[in-house]
Amino acid sequence: ESILRVPGRLNDGQAAVVAEHTVIGESIVSRIDYLRPLGPVIRAAHERWDGHGYPDRLHGEDIPLTARIVFACDAYHAMTSDRPYRKALSHDAALTELCDNAGGQFDPAVVEAFVAARDAIERLFAAGARGGERIDRVLATVLFTDIVDSTVRAAAMGDAAWHELLERHHATVRALLKRYRGSEVDTAGDGFLATFDGAARAVECAVTIGRELAPLGLEVRAGCHTGEIEVGGAEVGGIAVHIGARVAALAGPGEVLVSSTVKDLVAGSGLAFDERGEHELKGVPGTWRLYAVRP
Repeated sequence: ESILRVPGRLNDGQAAVVAEHTVIGESIVSRIDYLRPLGPVIRAAHERWDGHGYPDRLHGEDIPLTARIVFACDAYHAMTSDRPYRKALSHDAALTELCDNAGGQFDPAVVEAFVAARDAIERLFAAGARGGERIDRVLATVLFTDIVDSTVRAAAMGDAAWHELLERHHATVRALLKRYRGSEVDTAGDGFLATFDGAARAVECAVTIGRELAPLGLEVRAGCHTGEIEVGGAEVGGIAVHIGARVAALAGPGEVLVSSTVKDLVAGSGLAFDERGEHELKGVPGTWRLYAVRP
């Protein structure tokens, strides 16, 4: 602890003590079966591309790729955090430092990928800066909707007419979310993400959205799934949200597709379904049986 609080540059003895942490970390995880494969990554997480790192003086591609990525991420995090010996650097300054040391301290390809992902990284850090926000897990039904062939329609109609139609679409969806006590989470272009505390109301809302937008010449696809979501501020996340998005992506024009979880929860509601078979959902383990709401 005393070394971590040193306000200036470490002497050789202090630096040698700090350098032991990668070997100690490897030793700790080696005793835990499911963490053991991370041992080489932890051990090599401070090896330098030019061979002047520690503890084994590995060079270039002899360093595990995952360790090269961790090294760059760790350095960026350290540079953008307040330390006893200096104030945090700006994100731009930290990226410049990474670039200046590519080919020496860091793998140039890793730095290139890091810079290419800077927008996502800055969003991640912005979320971290709000770290005081509580993340709650709640049971909810998520609803995703989007307009079928919206790009084709927009090109055919022209910008002004399309924006006017899109405004009517948004107003209709928001009015129905209010009617069915849904909460709008996000609007991306022509799509909506909303959450409900009741599965039947989510499905009924989705069906009504499709019916009320039809006179505008709009076809909407929609998907619903119920599960635990993570709520932090105005944002939601978690595997249930990803499943809902994947279900919606498989829906056909004018179709409301739901997971088997939703179908089971709305039993007795009067809603009827047609089976759509089992599907693999990208990034989600297992297969999922899906159902289309019968008009």
